[in-house]
Amino acid sequence: MSTDGWEAPARRRQPVYPPIPGAWPAPADAEGPRAPSPLLIAFVSALIGALLASGVTVAALRQTGQAILSGIGRKAADQLKPRTLFADIIETVADQHAIILNRTREASMLLPGKSLLVYELEPALFATVAANEAEKAAPGITLIDLQMIGASGRLFIAGTTRECELARDRIDEVLGAIEGRQSGR
Repeated sequence: MSTDGWEAPARRRQPVYPPIPGAWPAPADAEGPRAPSPLLIAFVSALIGALLASGVTVAALRQTGQAILSGIGRKAADQLKPRTLFADIIETVADQHAIILNRTREASMLLPGKSLLVYELEPALFATVAANEAEKAAPGITLIDLQMIGASGRLFIAGTTRECELARDRIDEVLGAIEGRQSGR
């Protein structure tokens, strides 16, 4: 309690609605401590809703994902298959172009002389998968921008031309292997 008589309200954990059985590990028991629960963040726009899960292990994330799919009566193959709308590498970006692209940047910036991979796909959330795979394929690249919410996702990656080619090829390979139904467009 503070000296002026005011006390901050106790923080309460709000329940997730609707509850999905099995989405979180069971409570601790006599056997030992409970496994850390995945962090779940919901994104909702006019067109889509998405749930972003971040966990300690891939196994915990897979368990959470499977429980959520079971809870809503769906399977992974019900998702939309990713589709590339545009992919191009702009080689040796001029300083004037870098300035235009960097005007709204707050972190990683496009440097003059680098190449720029521009990748647009749908559904938009697969841009996160594309960025992750690009960084695995070409660790020297710089993620300039990632837009994962909306009708389509966009990814801007800078590096050498070879790094951008490796990133693009890996994105194409991984997205092509994802199962799902074709978009109605």
